Amino acid sequence: VRLVESGGDLVQPGGSLTLSCAASGFTFSNYYMKWYRQAPGKERDLVAGISSIGGSTNYADSVKGRFTISRDNAKNTVTLRMNSLKPEDTAVYYCNAVRLRVTYWGQGTEVTVSS
Repeated sequence: VRLVESGGDLVQPGGSLTLSCAASGFTFSNYYMKWYRQAPGKERDLVAGISSIGGSTNYADSVKGRFTISRDNAKNTVTLRMNSLKPEDTAVYYCNAVRLRVTYWGQGTEVTVSS
């Protein structure tokens, strides 16, 4: 089982980034997918989630209207489009797959929002 995140970078406030997570080794389309983030010295927090067939999404209040989660079950990928980035969005972003009691995590990709 692998979840590999990519797309993290240094970006200026107000900028945009797209994070991707490539999944392998399990039946991706059966799993609810989430993005979490962990800022330095803080707990890991849920950012966004998307149902197995993509019909339902949810977002943390702090990112609503700025971030969009999507998935492509044919390509086994989940994407997080981040717009209007703020310094407080700086964190390591993790991809998470969950189904019943089974959960998988990626290694994370670092996003830094700074001028």
